[in-house]
Amino acid sequence: MYNSVKLEKGMYHLANTSFLQALEQADPSEQYAGTPLGTLDAFERQLKRFDIHISGPECDCVEKFFTTTESAVLFPEFVRRAVKQGMEESILSELTAATTAVNGTSYKGFAIDETDGAYSATAAEGTDMKVTAITEASSAVALAKYGRVISASYEIVRRQRLDSFAVALRAIGRKLAGAIVATALTQLKDSVTAISLSGSDLSYADLANLYGQFTDYNMTTLVASPKNVALILAMEQMSDRCADENGHVYLPFGAKLLKDASLEDTVMIGLCKDYALECITGSELLLETDQLINCQLDRIAVSVRIGFLPLMDGATAVLEWS
Repeated sequence: MYNSVKLEKGMYHLANTSFLQALEQADPSEQYAGTPLGTLDAFERQLKRFDIHISGPECDCVEKFFTTTESAVLFPEFVRRAVKQGMEESILSELTAATTAVNGTSYKGFAIDETDGAYSATAAEGTDMKVTAITEASSAVALAKYGRVISASYEIVRRQRLDSFAVALRAIGRKLAGAIVATALTQLKDSVTAISLSGSDLSYADLANLYGQFTDYNMTTLVASPKNVALILAMEQMSDRCADENGHVYLPFGAKLLKDASLEDTVMIGLCKDYALECITGSELLLETDQLINCQLDRIAVSVRIGFLPLMDGATAVLEWS
């Protein structure tokens, strides 16, 4: 049962096993199916075991994790989850068609050659069909390391409520993901030749022209700077566009409108989310667990390795002007 699991910091250092996986192996969630604990994962059951409330009116302070040596082992996972939650609030998932996990700091994807000819019916019986050649890419994608050092002494944060401390951690994760998204957008931008404005100022006709660049695929997403998103929302053609229940706004031709502050005010990127970009991850979110368990919060490094590979030709289009 969950209240008899032996917690030790070595659970963070098992080969090819995360802390949560180690907990699940010791206390499988399947055995709680149909019970009040069935909605909790193994980590959440440990919070219940040590009566640690991380939100709500009875939310505890950071020091509650350090009541015992075993409960202290849970603190790095709390930090990791909060940072990861912030990272998941970014638009990265709206840009990537596939995510590939690799062991290492580089990755070789594939290359597609369709120069043999267009897709069409064979001219006559016995005629060879045209070939799409899929080969290994000629160069590898280097996975960049994104990270941040969190500096906050235990004496400073011990009296902070866990929910407010989690807000700060989520904000760190959100901004870290923002830097990652900026790289993804740069990769997309550099993978195609941009088209220009039809006039001196951005107009709805330019958005329609960008949409018209897609032939084999459909433009599902338009990413622009906050300034340009505001300009688009002020267009007459957007007057009847309302945000859906998730806060998303769609252009009249169906593309989801997203903003990202890393984009210049002279660039917009349209893409087909299902075909445009591959995200390659070289590691899960890493942090220095031993220091956290031992209350040594002065310099805690949080990092992740990620790279990007544009996929299908024709799945991205860029509008750029000066």
